[in-house]
Amino acid sequence: MAKKATAVAKKTLVVEQIGSPIRRPDVQQRTLIGLGLNKMHRRRELEDTPSVRGMIRAVSHLVRIVEEK
Repeated sequence: MAKKATAVAKKTLVVEQIGSPIRRPDVQQRTLIGLGLNKMHRRRELEDTPSVRGMIRAVSHLVRIVEEK
């Protein structure tokens, strides 16, 4: 008998870059690239996981959370 697939709603975050990575440490620039952000006012929808939250916290002065779904 086949198992039923249960629909698990994954939480997501919409993150927007609001600060420039120019003259920032290389680690912060790479964190932005890891989040999929590299130009001002770009938005990305990311899965809400502890690792993503940690990356957002590391560059919190350069990004903002627009929406939590």
